[in-house]
Amino acid sequence: MYFEIVGEISEMEVIATGRGIRRLKLLRKRYGGRNWRKLKGVALVSLTSGSTRKAEVHWYEAHGVGRKGWKIKRFLD
Repeated sequence: MYFEIVGEISEMEVIATGRGIRRLKLLRKRYGGRNWRKLKGVALVSLTSGSTRKAEVHWYEAHGVGRKGWKIKRFLD
């Protein structure tokens, strides 16, 4: 991962659940789990360049597996 979450994630929102997730087959094969959800939220991220920026981040989450597949969708500052 080329960034690190600093602090807490705010404005969390579910984007998709279950069969609405395009990568569901890959997630189940790689990590297991049953009830996958795709979420988005706003967080401060520390980049490898040393800068800290506010960004919209997306990730997948399943009970018993945790949060996987983090990505920055866009910067908000």
